[in-house]
Amino acid sequence: MKILIVEDEEKLAEALSRGLQAHGYAVDIISDGKKAQTRISMHRDDYDLVILDLMLPSMDGLEICKSIRDLEIVIPILVLTARNETENKVNLLLSGADDYMVKPFSFAELLARIKALLRRPNEMLPEILKARDIEMDVVKRRVYREGKEVPLTLKEFGLLEYFLRHPDQVVNREDLLAHLWDFNYASFSNVVDVHIKNLRKKLSDASGEDVLETIRGVGYRLRT
Repeated sequence: MKILIVEDEEKLAEALSRGLQAHGYAVDIISDGKKAQTRISMHRDDYDLVILDLMLPSMDGLEICKSIRDLEIVIPILVLTARNETENKVNLLLSGADDYMVKPFSFAELLARIKALLRRPNEMLPEILKARDIEMDVVKRRVYREGKEVPLTLKEFGLLEYFLRHPDQVVNREDLLAHLWDFNYASFSNVVDVHIKNLRKKLSDASGEDVLETIRGVGYRLRT
């Protein structure tokens, strides 16, 4: 899952980013309202959720909510606000926000709110993913092959989850970079190939059969 943090308070943004990355999320940070609105408009499919501060330079959170909803972008939005009046809460929800949190808040509560929002996308995503003899429990973050648990790193887990949600589809490196790494990774980076190699090794069965197929010059495919 990839999250965009739109927050001009640098220390808070960095703290949120570190905490979320420690829980397996890829994170981008933008501190300017108009730049955030442009990023969301142009890269709407790259993010699974936006954490949006209400008070921002150049364009406030309410305006951003309204503008991206007008563009029929349905990405979940969690607004951070220092305001606690009932009228402001109503305005937030009417503007297109899915949820809000009043500062200061605990990181544990933020995580819970994020998980709740990501559990109710437009199309309900299953929590148990299967392909061939591979089974993934998305909630418990466990992977099994032939009934045996396969220990994976956070990035390996994210890669496999992406493949399991797109079985038999050719997935290119740019898609993987966009969904699992932050915006600053260059598309020529070999970081994807390294993680794919490690994931492939961990998933190999006794016969040595490779379920992750390399499509030369394009990307990878999970064969089912």
